[in-house]
Amino acid sequence: MANPSHPPTPSNDTSQQATPPRHASQNPRQAEVVFLGTGTSVGVPALGCQCAVCTSDSPRNNRTRCAIAVHLPAAIADHDPAVDPNAPQHGSRTILIDTPPDLRTQLLREKISLIHAVLFTHEHADHLFGLDDLRLFPFRLGHPVPLYCQTRVEQRIRHSFDYAFSHREPTHPGAVPQLEFCNIDEAPFEVLGVRVTPIPMTHGPRFHVLGFRIGDFAYCTDTNGIPDSSLERLRGVRTFVVGALRHTPHPTHFSLQEAIDMATKVGAAQTYLTHISHDLDHEKTTSQLPAGVAMSYDGLRVKINFD
Repeated sequence: MANPSHPPTPSNDTSQQATPPRHASQNPRQAEVVFLGTGTSVGVPALGCQCAVCTSDSPRNNRTRCAIAVHLPAAIADHDPAVDPNAPQHGSRTILIDTPPDLRTQLLREKISLIHAVLFTHEHADHLFGLDDLRLFPFRLGHPVPLYCQTRVEQRIRHSFDYAFSHREPTHPGAVPQLEFCNIDEAPFEVLGVRVTPIPMTHGPRFHVLGFRIGDFAYCTDTNGIPDSSLERLRGVRTFVVGALRHTPHPTHFSLQEAIDMATKVGAAQTYLTHISHDLDHEKTTSQLPAGVAMSYDGLRVKINFD
């Protein structure tokens, strides 16, 4: 098992250069978060649904499955002692949170050409089953893609993507994704020179998941309960992302009002709602939200700061 603070050292092969992230921050203490997907597990539009949201012409009612990318400026990422400054990805780097089934389309849409590390909130299919889309990145990184996840997420990945861990000799380079597990628990850890704080949460009566805090930003999708001990970890957050599935209560997700109430508890200057179903029209819901709370949407970009 790899040490979470020290992913494998990159290759010195500079034959392929990473495309700089679009609009990446030049502020050495600031990063950019890209909302790759903001929809619920079936996405919006939902297959076969003819409701007003699913048939809407508004691009902000078109929601792919949830994930975000965090573009780190070189001044922060280059502090990671495991990073070779001569490697092709030297400079700004990108952390991905979750690998949804829509991942390839999302990365192409946002012109993100390289992922340097992945964090997983949990192992549900809508957050995991785009994992094979990481297959090309080891060619450019010069090493397997590091995956930061809890043991049960690793077990699910090894089961669902068993072909990636076969002992058989691959037929050709890139035949299977090259992955390196970095086990995490509830303790803070470091990725690419950045401190990440897990936020333990509940996702229904029988399931536990993680949110993540990076600097003054926290991402807490897929939850219907954030305990007081986790609220302490959110103290001082200025940008808070939380799931808001629909108007009515749900057994495993916050409703819209529950998410707004949690936003009040956290007290961030700005809250964005994500993991949104077709029950919530973007424009109509936006007009009803209190100050400091907004609907996220696919392609939204926000700046975050480090402590």
